[in-house]
Order: sequence, then structure tokens, then C-alpha cells
Amino acid sequence: MRRTRVFLSTCHLDHDPQNNAPGNLAALCQRCHLLHDAPEHRRRRAVTVRARRAMGDLFTGPYG
Repeated sequence: MRRTRVFLSTCHLDHDPQNNAPGNLAALCQRCHLLHDAPEHRRRRAVTVRARRAMGDLFTGPYG
């Protein structure tokens, strides 16, 4: 039998780190936490990419 350590992390179910209500928090393993947050991470990445492109267009021409 193989033994592994599992570390738990606190997950904000609504993705709002300021909302620390007990009903909004869950203890998840790191893998489950990343899977839960994956759609939010993709959304934030898309916003960041669009913002960087907009800044490039504004100051230096097309984003390259």
C-alpha cells in the first residue's frame, strides 16, 4: 500500500476572498481546489489579456 499526504486548503465557494461566511468556505484538497477555481482563473486570465492588449493599443500600437 502506498501512503500519500493530502493537504487541505480553504476554498471560497463564490470566489470572493472577502466573503468569509462559514457557508461560503470549504476545506478541499489542493487538486479539488484548483479544479473548483479553474473557470474563475480562466475568466481572470482573459480579462488580463484584454487589458494588456488595450494598453498596448493605447500607448505603443498593436499588442505584439
